[in-house]
Order: sequence, then C-alpha cells, then structure tokens
Amino acid sequence: MKIRTDSEFLSKAIDAVAEYTDEHLDKSDEPVGYKVFVVWYCKTLQNFKALLSTTLYDGMYYEVTYNGDKNEIYLDVYKKSENRKIEL
Repeated sequence: MKIRTDSEFLSKAIDAVAEYTDEHLDKSDEPVGYKVFVVWYCKTLQNFKALLSTTLYDGMYYEVTYNGDKNEIYLDVYKKSENRKIEL
C-alpha cells in the first residue's frame, strides 16, 4: 500500500517506534507506560521524513523515512550521548 497522506505516514512512523521500543525494553523490569511523539516531520514530493521520541528517559530518538519511489520505510535509531553549550 502506497502512503499518500501525512496521517498515514505518521501513524506508520509512530507504530514503528513503539514496536522497536517494546522489543528493546528490559523484560525483567515491570511494564512501563510511555508515549511516542513526533518532534518534526516534512513531506517533499512523494517522500516523508519524521523525527520522533518517547516519554521514556532513555535518551533515544528515531528518524523514520518513507521512500515513495520504492514504497519503503526506514527506521534509524539514535541515542543522545551529550548536550553541550557552545559559547557564541
């Protein structure tokens, strides 16, 4: 199924992040409730891109890209390692 609307893409992106997060939660811990939220997204021609995160305090963020030419979705996963102030 080709993704044609913002809402279709964002729904798939949120589902992909939730699925990845669920797969990587520590199974020995108590179940944790969290939400996935969209930080930013855009559509250019037939392609979409979104940056997402969760309400978990794990430093993770996610980039979901839809390639409309190939009808494929990609999930890139990142962990924030540092936040440093740069003096101007």
